[in-house]
Amino acid sequence: MKFSVSSTTLCSRLQTLSRVLASKSSLTVLECILFELKDGKLKMTGSDGENRLETTLEVNEPQGEGRFAIKAMTMINGLKEISEQPVWINVNEETKEVEISYQNGKSSFVGQSGEEYPEKAPVEGVTQQVTIANDVLLNGINRALFATADDELRPVMNGIFFDLKPESLTFVASDGHKLVRDRVLTAHSDNPTSFILPKKPARTLKEILGKESGDCTITFSDKLAELSIENFTLSCRLIDGRYPNYASVIPGDNPYHVTIDRQALIGALRRVSVFASIATSLVRLRFENNDLKVSAQDMDYSTSAEEHILCDYAGTPMSIGFKGTFLIDILNSIDSQDVVLQLADPARAGVIVPADQAEGEDLLMLLMPMMLND
Repeated sequence: MKFSVSSTTLCSRLQTLSRVLASKSSLTVLECILFELKDGKLKMTGSDGENRLETTLEVNEPQGEGRFAIKAMTMINGLKEISEQPVWINVNEETKEVEISYQNGKSSFVGQSGEEYPEKAPVEGVTQQVTIANDVLLNGINRALFATADDELRPVMNGIFFDLKPESLTFVASDGHKLVRDRVLTAHSDNPTSFILPKKPARTLKEILGKESGDCTITFSDKLAELSIENFTLSCRLIDGRYPNYASVIPGDNPYHVTIDRQALIGALRRVSVFASIATSLVRLRFENNDLKVSAQDMDYSTSAEEHILCDYAGTPMSIGFKGTFLIDILNSIDSQDVVLQLADPARAGVIVPADQAEGEDLLMLLMPMMLND
């Protein structure tokens, strides 16, 4: 079996496929990429047993057909230093020896039988399908991913909740301290439905979608999903369980609104947080007469810092505490120049929204406060 293919295209696809592989696996074949040559096309697959990523390439001058597996890093390391040029891959189907030939050299190593590679689990039972523009899906994942949890007791919190309705698609993620709700009006489903996408396939999609144009078609049942875009197909197991009623935790009336420059607030938080308690990262925000005082202290090391920023606030003077790192993460996930902090009192969750919502989008971030020791 023999074929020729572009070195940089092959290496790029392999690097993307390698993201789905398990860092450690009891099955050595899951450290490999599966190659299948058939009808003049090369199909490559990476899998960790639960998540599976496939891509197909056109090849030149194919000879023979078959399947074989190669350790991902062996192949990637052998290709990434080769400049753009055609490379020939020749596989001895009996010995599984693989030879890569290029303009001024060659390398060889032994692969594995492709028959040992796990088969793809079909999406069976009652299935539904939805098509989402790649940029919409990428934005939703980008905004929500940081807020997902790592909770063994509540696994439903460890992924992004897709809430599909006839009028909108809502991306939701929460770890119990912070929450993201990103409602998109340009995507929807005729039949109300939902699923929870685990963190690992969400990260994999994030890497792929930035390089792909067009739409993503998602076919899913209650257990499995298959996401197809132009050059890749991702299959994964969904998180089983009922996602909490996220709407119930969003305050309906936060009467105090503060409008502030987002980058100015991020800068102040980063500088002041250096002097916050290492254990808590507590930062105090004090709003009074269009002035925001950002302050932090660490009693154990006798350190403190404060900064003042102009803001738009004419309400009752108020102080509230937040975990500084969480607040920075939230602000970094918003694109608007200005943000609006919607507050009620120091014990209730603060809501952060863009001052100017993007067209067709309703983005809201929520952060639980921390107790202040006055």
